[in-house]
Amino acid sequence: MTTPDNPRDLALSVDDSRSSSPDVPAESARSRGRVRAFLDLVTIEHSVFALPFAFLSALSAMQVSGGRVRWIDLLLITVAMVGARTFAMAANRILDRRIDARNPRTAGRELVTGAVSVRTAWTGAAVALVVFLAAAALLNPLCLVLAPLAVVPLVVYPYGKRFTNWPHAILAIAQAVGPVGAWLAVTGTLDGSGPAWVLGAAVGLWIGGFDLIYACQDSEIDREIGVHSVPARYGRRFALHVSTVAHVVTFGLFVWFGALVGFGWLWWVGLALTAVAFAYQHLVVSPTDLSKVNRAFFTANGFVGIALFVFALLDLVIRLDLRP
Repeated sequence: MTTPDNPRDLALSVDDSRSSSPDVPAESARSRGRVRAFLDLVTIEHSVFALPFAFLSALSAMQVSGGRVRWIDLLLITVAMVGARTFAMAANRILDRRIDARNPRTAGRELVTGAVSVRTAWTGAAVALVVFLAAAALLNPLCLVLAPLAVVPLVVYPYGKRFTNWPHAILAIAQAVGPVGAWLAVTGTLDGSGPAWVLGAAVGLWIGGFDLIYACQDSEIDREIGVHSVPARYGRRFALHVSTVAHVVTFGLFVWFGALVGFGWLWWVGLALTAVAFAYQHLVVSPTDLSKVNRAFFTANGFVGIALFVFALLDLVIRLDLRP
């Protein structure tokens, strides 16, 4: 997907084109332009990467606790996940806007160019947080009580790169919350949630391991401007080795989760394809060649989430009662 050199131009062009229509008031057109720019800021379309494992955890909990799909719960989990991720991305962009301005790779982001104002970003973040908390409240009391704890790593992560060389670990914790929260959303209790913690650890290590790869792109500029990360402190080669170890452990945790839940042969087929995707991700990136980092993200990571979810879903469909 290509983007214009100046996101402000995109927002203004949207406003101008809509304002010229006699059917759409100018203020409404400007509001829609701001909303679109905010959605670009938080890369709303990337929410799809976080949802498969939340759904996988929720459906597994439904299979274990009665074998019937609860569609309302799945809808509320979707709303909660999108709300939490939107809040996290907005907060991250706001808190990092001055760092982003000093990095050529991120200098075109909306808060840096002015396509989105800080006030608009904070407003969007606040709305997303309210949506997340409301969805948690509608799910069950335990989710509401634990929801503020889930927000903590989302806020701490942007600050992590200011005080630790391992901010990737904070991101891993933030990502691990999703599958655990989805399981609790279905069961309403911590009892019997062992599989969710295993899946959460797997997802956290998966994303944290990739973040190590992604951070290699900025290792030199990070050292110059004082941003902390494993690649900036210990070098790209070390970071890629740690990422490999993290993904090997991730794969082992996926195996463990499948055994705990009792998945059939379809899950193991999906897991085999996942192993290929992990291998590809690490083969196309090296300390001296980071040109394919984005391909590793969009291709390999997208494939991992979708493949595992699709094959697990096929296995679960055989056993779940899908009646509303």
